[in-house]
Amino acid sequence: MEETMKVIVFSLSGQRFGANIQQVISIEKMKEITKVPGTSSFIKGIFSFHGETVPVLDLKERLQMEQTAQTDSNRIIVVNIDNIQVGLIVDAATDVIDIEMEIIEDAKAMGGVIHKDYIKGVAKLANELLILLDLGRVLALEEKEELQEVLAN
Repeated sequence: MEETMKVIVFSLSGQRFGANIQQVISIEKMKEITKVPGTSSFIKGIFSFHGETVPVLDLKERLQMEQTAQTDSNRIIVVNIDNIQVGLIVDAATDVIDIEMEIIEDAKAMGGVIHKDYIKGVAKLANELLILLDLGRVLALEEKEELQEVLAN
């Protein structure tokens, strides 16, 4: 029996990425985000999600990618990172697909596109390469601590 991984597919600056659906709590339309002064530039603020205060990050800025204008297709993917609910702004969330584990290559094949620590691997699909992000590693320890401080205030 072939092992598969269910993946949410989203786009950032015209590039498609995937992440394990088990890390995803919800996909939300853009909401009003309340800015929090004195935080890292990629932390855009906080929003209310089912009565909880959730910090929101710009994933493109966090990954040091080219910024693009916001559109109606922008989404906030709410994920759980080390027991912290975090909203990640993406250009669009397009699909949920099953990927066979055997078509996933090691991240070393990527070169210098994105910091390798964030990449779980690259899936060789029929018509594209899909970069699989490890959302749990997108934030360094000190950044997770900064998010905890944002939520404590």
